[in-house]
Amino acid sequence: MIATGGTIAGQTTGGQLTGAQIVAAIPQLTDVARIEVEEFSRVGSSAITPDHWVRLSRRINEVFDADADLAGIIVTHGTDTMEETAYFLHLTVETSRPVVMVGSMRNSSAVSADGPANLLSGVRVAVTEEAHGRGVLVVLNDEIHSARDVRKMDNNRVDTFVSREWGALGIVDADRIVFRRAPGTLHTALSQLHLMPETTELPDVPVVADFAGNDARLLRAARQNGARAIVVQAFGGGRASPAVREAYTEIASGGVPVLLGSRVPEGRVMGSVRGNEAGLVYAGDLPPHKARILLMLALQRPANTAELQRLVDTH
Repeated sequence: MIATGGTIAGQTTGGQLTGAQIVAAIPQLTDVARIEVEEFSRVGSSAITPDHWVRLSRRINEVFDADADLAGIIVTHGTDTMEETAYFLHLTVETSRPVVMVGSMRNSSAVSADGPANLLSGVRVAVTEEAHGRGVLVVLNDEIHSARDVRKMDNNRVDTFVSREWGALGIVDADRIVFRRAPGTLHTALSQLHLMPETTELPDVPVVADFAGNDARLLRAARQNGARAIVVQAFGGGRASPAVREAYTEIASGGVPVLLGSRVPEGRVMGSVRGNEAGLVYAGDLPPHKARILLMLALQRPANTAELQRLVDTH
């Protein structure tokens, strides 16, 4: 178990528990697995950065490489950016063995804290043979989600994580783990977006949101500040306000890739519908904040828009 902090480690009185303290409070874990705990960080996930992603991914790969008998790895993490960390690991962890992200909506000293049950469920998933080859998994509220599909949808409830468009991969029941589907895109051992050995800092790829009456000043500022690519969080289907469309057309024609996503949670953004405008990449069913992660990895080396589109479509 690699502990990064978050609400699962939080206490009502302030401060955060160590990973070892979290595990020690759940004696049922010893019936499932022998757990070794490693402290990675102790921060809320709103403070997680791409630097954390890079170091965490490399550490996970190192741990797997060093122990061929290791069943899987649990990462305890805050829920604010869990889906982003999970998707980054989904693309960069180089093994078919399970990596399971676990968190909670209530801190460890709250009434009906959900962290202990989530961690126990996550460990049960990680030692299950059927979890192999399904990529990075997010386990909360007795549901198993793919890192690619899952999104946080509620600010307060324990059932906050859902894969509304494609559905959960499985469930955690009292008697066994039940899987009903597997991800349909490339990930982990089959991913084509691993971290390059020479990468110390990921390319700058901001997300710029469109809104009614947008004059595109923020979009143009992102280009002027040296962005390697830009994700536009547009309206439904990738439609954009007139000034934003004019600005992203200029930016894309100038050689900076622009990816069109949507603020609407479901439904693909399709190039065929948008007219396959020159220099643009279309997010498909990836939300903008996850499309950004894919571009950051893809642009470790030069890539044209056709290659970027292929990677979006397949990962």
